[in-house]
Amino acid sequence: MKAFVKSDPAGSSITATEVPAPEVDTDDLLVRMHAVGVGIHDSYFLPADAGPSFPIGMEGAGVVEQVGPGVTQHRPGDRVAFVNAMEAKGGTWAEYAVVNTNSLILPVPDGLDFVEAAALPVAGNTILRTLAALPGMQSGSSLFVAGGAGAIGSLAIQIARQRGWRVAASASAHNHDYMRSLGAELTVDYHDSDWPEQVRGWLGEGVDAAIAIHPGTSTETMRAVKDGGTIVPVSGDSMAVERGIRAGMIAYQADVSRELDQLMADVVSKAIHLEIERVYPFDEAADALARVQTRHARGKLVLRLP
Repeated sequence: MKAFVKSDPAGSSITATEVPAPEVDTDDLLVRMHAVGVGIHDSYFLPADAGPSFPIGMEGAGVVEQVGPGVTQHRPGDRVAFVNAMEAKGGTWAEYAVVNTNSLILPVPDGLDFVEAAALPVAGNTILRTLAALPGMQSGSSLFVAGGAGAIGSLAIQIARQRGWRVAASASAHNHDYMRSLGAELTVDYHDSDWPEQVRGWLGEGVDAAIAIHPGTSTETMRAVKDGGTIVPVSGDSMAVERGIRAGMIAYQADVSRELDQLMADVVSKAIHLEIERVYPFDEAADALARVQTRHARGKLVLRLP
C-alpha cells in the first residue's frame, strides 16, 4: 500500500513509499482510509522503534475492511473515525490503517462525510478533555482561548458558547471577524504587547479560566486570568503559577465519547461550524504537513485519499 513515512528519523520531512499493509490481530480493526486529519504532531509523535517504513499520522476516517476475532462492536462496512496514536503497526497516512479497540473509535453519522469526520477526533477529543479540566465553570463564566482560530480553538469557542460561557480569544487581526462569527465577544491580536491587559480589562479583573493552545504561550496567557482562576496549557508547557492561579492538566482519563458523538451530530445539524482551511489530495501530503507546521492554519487541514 502507499504510505507517507519519515525520510529522516531526526527531521520532519516525509516521503511517499510502498509498505506492507498492516495485519489484524484479535482486537484490531483494519480500516481503508478515505480521509486523514493533519496535525502538528504527525511527523514526530511516533513509537520509539518506528522504522523507515512506518506510516506517520494519528487520526482519520474510513470504512472497516476487516475485524479481529475479538471485536464485537464493529463489523466490515462500518464508517468510523478514530485516533490510533502510537499504534505499533503504523499511523493513518496510508491507504490502510489498523486501530485497536482500546483506542478512540467513533461511528460516523449519516450526513457527515469522511473529510469532516477525519477533522474531528483529535481536535474534538483534546478540547473536550481540556474543558473537563476547568473546575466550577457554569453559565456566565468567562474563558479566554489563546489561539482561537486553529482547529482546537475554533471548537473551543463554540462549545464554550453552547455552555453559556463568555469567551474572549486571540489570533492575528485577520482572523478576528472569523472568531467573532464563532461567538467570541472579545478578540485580541497576540502581536499587541498589551493583549493580556486588554483581556483583563474586558471584565475588570480577568477571566475565570484560560486555555493556552500553542507551546510557549502559557505564561503570558496567565496574565489574563483573574486571581484564583485556572489555566490549562494544552501543549503541556511548564509554568510557575502566581496569584493563586491553578495550572490544570488536560483530563486525559475523562470519558468524552458521548460528547464527541454529540459534536459530530452538531456538525451535521450546523449547530457547530467545522472550519476546514483546505483539503489536500493524498499525493500532496508533504505540502499539508508544511502548512500545519506554520501554526497559522485556520481550522483543520485534511488529506483526501482516492
